[in-house]
Amino acid sequence: MATYVLVHGGGHGGWCYKKVKRRLEAAGHEVFAPTLAGMAERSRLVSPAIDLDHHIEDIVAELFYWDLRDVILAGHSYGGMVITGAADRASDRVGKLVYLDAANPADGQSLADLAGPMITSQQEYGKVVDGTELVMLPETYDLMWQLRDYFGIDDPAERAWLKERLTPQPWKTFAQPLRLQNEQALAAIPQFHVVCEQNYQYNKDSELFAQASAAGRLWRIDTGHDLMITEPEAVTAALMEIAASS
Repeated sequence: MATYVLVHGGGHGGWCYKKVKRRLEAAGHEVFAPTLAGMAERSRLVSPAIDLDHHIEDIVAELFYWDLRDVILAGHSYGGMVITGAADRASDRVGKLVYLDAANPADGQSLADLAGPMITSQQEYGKVVDGTELVMLPETYDLMWQLRDYFGIDDPAERAWLKERLTPQPWKTFAQPLRLQNEQALAAIPQFHVVCEQNYQYNKDSELFAQASAAGRLWRIDTGHDLMITEPEAVTAALMEIAASS
């Protein structure tokens, strides 16, 4: 039995892993899918204090309070920023890192640095609520993020289901640079990559993926960015293969 902690991306919540979580649990694995502060069912807790560090500490606390060890820590999209920081701060609890079409940051980089205009342009369509700058407003997704073309969700009913669950993201989580504290321990954790074929040509990590492929640590799934929703069987299979790998 493996233990998975699945971290969602921007605008989402732990709910986005519903299909994958059920499949992994049916196979006998233990699965945690926490929602980061200020998002989804925790959106009422949004505040100016929520930044990348806050979300990293959310996951570090999850690992500590559940006393989890040898965890397969997976992050989707923005969640790649979070799992990198959490593994850096709690390396003794993480056995493997899995980047699900996710950001792969180095020390000193923010998601805004990595994603460029795709993220920074969100400020144009954001708003400030009670002192918190919010971006990725659900009502702008059809304009900015193209749920069908980028997320890969073709079914109109499923797009509607997704959109009514999306919540705004505090801008500080995208703007704050990652600050690593224990790079040597982080580098010792095996890293795996599951990438979406439809957006592969837009990814800037070709050298990283080439190295991962040569090491047998790369999976490519023919779908859009929200792979855990559109291709839960393939994502589950990849996560189980990763658990079984040496």
